[in-house]
Amino acid sequence: MEPRNFDGDADRSRSAGAGQTGRVIVIGPYLRVRAGTADAQSESHVVRNSEARLEEAAGLALAIDLVVADSLIAPISQIRPATYLGKGKVEEIATLIKTLDVGLVVMDCALSPIQQRNLEKEWHAKVLDRTGLILEIFGRRAKTKEGSLQVELAHLNYQRSRLVRSWTHLERQRGGFGFMGGPGETQIEADRRLIQERITKLESELKKVQATRRLHRAGRQRVPYRVVALVGYTNAGKSTLFNRLTRADVQAADMLFATLDPTLRALNLPHGGKAMLSDTVGFISNLPTQLVAAFRATLEEVLEADVILHVRDIAHEDAEAQQSDVDAVLRQLGINPDDSGRIIEVWNKIDRFDAEQRDELQNIAARRPADHPAMLVSAVSGEGIDALLAAIEERLAAKRTTLDLSIDAADGAGISWLHRNAEVLAKELHDGRFDMTVRVDETKRDIVVKRFEAVPRVA
Repeated sequence: MEPRNFDGDADRSRSAGAGQTGRVIVIGPYLRVRAGTADAQSESHVVRNSEARLEEAAGLALAIDLVVADSLIAPISQIRPATYLGKGKVEEIATLIKTLDVGLVVMDCALSPIQQRNLEKEWHAKVLDRTGLILEIFGRRAKTKEGSLQVELAHLNYQRSRLVRSWTHLERQRGGFGFMGGPGETQIEADRRLIQERITKLESELKKVQATRRLHRAGRQRVPYRVVALVGYTNAGKSTLFNRLTRADVQAADMLFATLDPTLRALNLPHGGKAMLSDTVGFISNLPTQLVAAFRATLEEVLEADVILHVRDIAHEDAEAQQSDVDAVLRQLGINPDDSGRIIEVWNKIDRFDAEQRDELQNIAARRPADHPAMLVSAVSGEGIDALLAAIEERLAAKRTTLDLSIDAADGAGISWLHRNAEVLAKELHDGRFDMTVRVDETKRDIVVKRFEAVPRVA
């Protein structure tokens, strides 16, 4: 559905449909950025395209099977404390809601509880802001117990802030305890108490999940497997790339937040080494802080990763803004997005470009600093995957030591140990001995040097 600019007189030519369950209007109440303002002048600020923002918001609605009856941009010069929008736009949208006979309105912004309540009163329809919509999607997509716990925690923290005295039943008092009775507590206080009790219980259960994940990571650290994590904007193609690299069958679909629950698979490197590849939840602009906090246990896989692949949909019109949004979330997690020793940019979906456009992309990538390379790939066709694997292996190798050693060919136990605990780069038999070149983790280096009299290879 093509978005409309709802500034002044709107085109009301759309035919009104009969009221249906799940019919929704998506509204983009975006602030105008005037020339000369701090936002317009800031070099680091990436102004997002309003049409692309609205299209993304409509995509979020479609992700939970809502029927988008209309989508429109409502540009504003300032945010109104009571209703977010100005009085005139509120009245115009109220008429549109009645004409299209819809029961749900999605506002692509963060609404305060008061703003949400006032808009629902004016429009006689349910109102969801961006945070509420994303939480609804996560609630539907979470499959594992861990994912469900994380989503419920985020939802309760969001719901707690929505408990305002907007309905009379929340002001009623319950009877107190003891012989004298007393004033008791209001319904809103009781609801807040029950929510807080559930939040406390969920946080306790998630701590157990974190402890289990730490044990799993400790187990992986006892073998020479490094961790490579995929991050990126939602629908950038992370799961498709994950399947291509690991030959797995993780759900990959052209929709927002197709993957929520983290997945780990073995990644075979070009020279026989192995790593663990982790697929994580996609990021999005204005990702609710409740979700970042709740999914921290899951995102610890990213925090602990040796190499992070930032997968970008390079064909998207808002690719630069999406990169900025992912960088912002990484900073929230305590990761420096400019850490060239750890992060590799992966420009995905190059299959959507013609030959001339690909050449232009290659030239742009070639002009980047050597320590900030960009790998051009197509997760669908497989183009560029070999080069990406080589780059991953090179980045992992930079954190490992290469050793030369000679071992008796009869020492089967020792040779087997090396294959299990090191990456064997070369192995040649001479006069009953194997001359080997191995690459080992720092934690194994001293063991190999002492047991096999290995010596560091001279570059």
